[in-house]
Amino acid sequence: MTQKIGFDNDKYIALQSQHIRERIGQFGQKLYLELGGKLFDDFHASRVLPGFAPDSKIRMLLSLRDQAEIVIGINAVDIEKNKVNSNLGITYEADVLRLMEAFSASGLLVGSVVITRYAGQYAVDAFRKQLENRGVRVYLHYTIAEYPHNIPRIVSEEGFGRNEYIETTKPLVIVTAPGPGTGKMAICLSQLYHEHKRGITAGYAKFETFPVWNLSLKHPVNLAYEAATADLNDINMIDPYHMEAYGQTAVNYNRDVEAFPILNAMFDRILGSSPYKSPTDMGVNMVGMCICDDAVCRDASYDEIICRYYKAQCDKLIGRVDDSTVYKIENIMRSVDITVDDRAVVRPALDKQEETGLPAAALQLPDGTVVTGKSSELLGAASAMLLNALKYLAGIPDDTLLISPAVLAPITALKIECFGNRNPRLHMDETLIALAICAATDEVAAQAYAQLPNLRGAEMHSTVVLSHVDDTTSKKLGLRLTCEPVYQNKRSEH
Repeated sequence: MTQKIGFDNDKYIALQSQHIRERIGQFGQKLYLELGGKLFDDFHASRVLPGFAPDSKIRMLLSLRDQAEIVIGINAVDIEKNKVNSNLGITYEADVLRLMEAFSASGLLVGSVVITRYAGQYAVDAFRKQLENRGVRVYLHYTIAEYPHNIPRIVSEEGFGRNEYIETTKPLVIVTAPGPGTGKMAICLSQLYHEHKRGITAGYAKFETFPVWNLSLKHPVNLAYEAATADLNDINMIDPYHMEAYGQTAVNYNRDVEAFPILNAMFDRILGSSPYKSPTDMGVNMVGMCICDDAVCRDASYDEIICRYYKAQCDKLIGRVDDSTVYKIENIMRSVDITVDDRAVVRPALDKQEETGLPAAALQLPDGTVVTGKSSELLGAASAMLLNALKYLAGIPDDTLLISPAVLAPITALKIECFGNRNPRLHMDETLIALAICAATDEVAAQAYAQLPNLRGAEMHSTVVLSHVDDTTSKKLGLRLTCEPVYQNKRSEH
């Protein structure tokens, strides 16, 4: 069974690139385009809009490559706190380097990196030096007192004027970042201030995929975005400025609506007059025009909301978020009448644990079949589930041993005797290495191993929080993992 499609990706690429060209033409010499969300690896969009390719935005921008350059922003506070991209399991600093390499490999010019809210932090200086040693131009932007309310101070030499001017060479400057809270809009506005001082006519626009302005306020796609940003206090709302200016309903989110009067005043002060009548006017997003099956996108969004609920529960367990984040997502779930049991892999995993008295995991395969696994003496629940899934896909009987005991024994001995590990069970990566070894001489194991690519996109649930290594491996395999907010033991292996 192939994945149901709810989004026309080809239409989106064509329509979105055309709309951005039109916006460039609206301004004079330069357009600063703030990119919300991910330019690469937009997995949230691909989950709630089945058919949306994670690299859709970059493919669209490649048609504009002769006109465009990239500026990557990163918040100094995120560097200092060693903040991690939860989708990829890497720090924001590592993600900046990854993005630079990916953009360059695609043929897009990476002009520079901007470090915002710089205050002389030691870790920030070390990262700055690392970038400069690679030949990357680095600019520093500072915290502006009373931002964004004290407009005379902000739009002055002690505000935006204090920030370093970013040298750019292309008419389209795309400002992006590894995550939210970087201050991308402030980077753009600071540049407008500096360009205006230099007599260069420049404009600003926002490329934000969510919320989708021309879907209803309570459409599941928009609610899934609200669940995804529950820890940021983002709330979807009707854009009152758009309603007043045009008599039309449009959905935006609270931060843009609240900031619009200030932003408009900044435009007035920098440019002489504002080009926009509403926050929605600033956007160039065409996603809502490309949904081809609303029911499919609704179902996908319900599952996303549940996944975000589980993530919030696990984040609360380690102190990353507080109760309010969990409560917000619970309220969203009530508003659309869904529970965790609406996620197909949750109940089978919990039932398996209840049946065996051991941690369990479940995986939903592309044809809808749900496969489970439980902990044993030599395999963790996720590893057992993984082998069972590969056997199912390859048509191998369930009672067939894929990994020879002659291979398992030395691996477990190595873990216990040499590495001092008290847990002899194989993690997912160790299990796959053992399977790869067996596949070299065993045709059945080779058949199972060949099915690995067919796991990508599968849904997975564990009845306990998985170890860091299993969590990372599941991401590499392309599995969509959720976990019950319960540790299997008290050791600090998570």
